[in-house]
This record gives sequence, structure tokens and C-alpha cells, in this order.
Amino acid sequence: MRALIQRVSDASVTVDGEIIGEIGDGLLVLVCAMDGDGVAEADRLAAKIAKLRIFQDEAGKMNRSIKDIGGAVLAVSQFTLAADTQRGNRPGFSAASDPETGSRLYDHFCAALATQDLPVERGRFGADMKVRLLNDGPVTIWMDTADW
Repeated sequence: MRALIQRVSDASVTVDGEIIGEIGDGLLVLVCAMDGDGVAEADRLAAKIAKLRIFQDEAGKMNRSIKDIGGAVLAVSQFTLAADTQRGNRPGFSAASDPETGSRLYDHFCAALATQDLPVERGRFGADMKVRLLNDGPVTIWMDTADW
């Protein structure tokens, strides 16, 4: 699975003009299930994100996790993280999992984050979403379970 993680002061996701997920301090996680991914990848990604130390401690060093600061996660499915831009000018997305698998793994990923004692807000899989965020830092981290 792939994820783009952004440390935020606040973030929200809107569908059809209605806010369906909103957080204060925490992480906005854009996530994509890749072809061949399963629940093991979703579990590993959720565990790694829960322990990722990218929040500042008293000395101003990135030494605290989302759990340490009592923050929340806004998880938004985003198949475009699978973009292949090697040829031409139009990205290909064939490396993304099929929609049924992607939806199932997105749900599993969100549930896995919740089992880490994290408040989790969500987007809506497959919907046309508007995401608003205030990136804190800015701190943006790319993760791909295929690299571990």
C-alpha cells in the first residue's frame, strides 16, 4: 500500500457540499491499495503510521507520534497515488488494486488505525471529494509497503 502522510493543524473532507470527516491536530493520510496488496500490508502501514515520530517534543525535535500528542487521523482513499508517469503525459493507474479490493483494504486500513487507539475520520471511497488541510511544518512523508 502507498500513503502520503501530512502533519496537519486541521483537515476536512467534503462530499456533495457536506463535510463527512474533519480533524484538528493530527495526520491527513492519503492512501492507495496497490495490485497484490492484502490485509498484511494494510496492517503494517497502519502500525507504522501510528508509531511515526513526526510531531515536535519540548525541544522542538520531531520525536512524538500521533498517539503521543493525542491527535487524530483523517484517512482518504486516493487511487492516483498509483500513477505511472513513465510514458507520455497521461498517467496510468493499472498498478492500483481493483475497486472492490481497494475499498475492502481501505476499510481494513481505517479499522487497523482505530485498533491503535487512534480517532479516525474518513473520506468516502470512490467519491468525488474535496480535501482541505492546513499542513503543519510543512511535514509530508511518503510510504510504500513495497519498500519494506
